[in-house]
Amino acid sequence: MDITLKVNGTPHAVDVDPRMSLLDLLRERLGLIGAKKGCDHGQCGACTVLIDGRRANACLALAVAVDGSEVTTVEGLAEGDDLHPLQAAFIEHDAFQCGYCTPGQLCSAVAMLGEPGPSAVTGDLALDPELTPEEIRERMSGNLCRCGAYVNIVKAIAEAAL
Repeated sequence: MDITLKVNGTPHAVDVDPRMSLLDLLRERLGLIGAKKGCDHGQCGACTVLIDGRRANACLALAVAVDGSEVTTVEGLAEGDDLHPLQAAFIEHDAFQCGYCTPGQLCSAVAMLGEPGPSAVTGDLALDPELTPEEIRERMSGNLCRCGAYVNIVKAIAEAAL
């Protein structure tokens, strides 16, 4: 099945099996290996990418479902040699250990900072939520880190949000 999509600003026309996941398309066909295959069931967040600016688990998205979409992977966050502010904050705060979850954490954080509205831990639903550490943890809860770098991840996101 022929699909077209833009990945990190580059247009692609690809013939895919209708059962192929977006993650497999990115890694196996387009050579973009930043998004990781962790659980392949949408439970860990290591494969998180942005589809039309919204975060999504690439292991759960069928490639045919993103026909005509714009996909951003961790490889597309930087502007040339200039790191995305979140990438720089992750480095400054040592917000990774083994690094396996980092691409998904970064893509999720980029989208999370652009998502308005309350979360499950927002106190007053009538007000714009303050980005407290608790709020960040709740909004990033779909991304797991087996090394336990959460404290530094939250600090990095809080700094980049300023």
